[in-house]
Amino acid sequence: MEAFTDADLTHTGSEINYYFVCKRKLWLFSHNIELESDSDLVLQGKLLHEHSYKRKLKEIAIDKIKIDFIEKTNEVHEIKRSRKVEDAHLYQLLYYLYYLKKHSGLDTKGVLNYPLLKKTVKVELTPQKERKLQQIIHEINQITKLTKPPEAKWIPYCKSCAYSEMCWG
Repeated sequence: MEAFTDADLTHTGSEINYYFVCKRKLWLFSHNIELESDSDLVLQGKLLHEHSYKRKLKEIAIDKIKIDFIEKTNEVHEIKRSRKVEDAHLYQLLYYLYYLKKHSGLDTKGVLNYPLLKKTVKVELTPQKERKLQQIIHEINQITKLTKPPEAKWIPYCKSCAYSEMCWG
């Protein structure tokens, strides 16, 4: 693996998330093919954010990352509907923690919020998770450099994916 640099911190949280969900979706999104603005699931997620954390919700945009909200205790929060792709959620939040550490010197902790399930998951960026995240970012870089998207592979997630028509239409 090549040396890891700040130039590798140019991804969005969505790209980290899509790495776990679908490599083809990751490639399409990273090449500015964005179909999620019309997605019912994305709309449901936005409504969930707005209604579950009205007082706390102040989305924070830093370069390409968008953090749902930060508590006064400096905990970074990410809101999700379900735990179906929890690794994707976990590493998206870890990426935010890593990004804040590298760019702002903030050593913070995170919380995954699942308001519909009334569950929270505490998240901490350990050296082991940091190394795994660097490996994931390296692999994302390799995928996004491809001249064409990876072949479509059917997974249960495809049924509700905004990109489904591009793969299976």
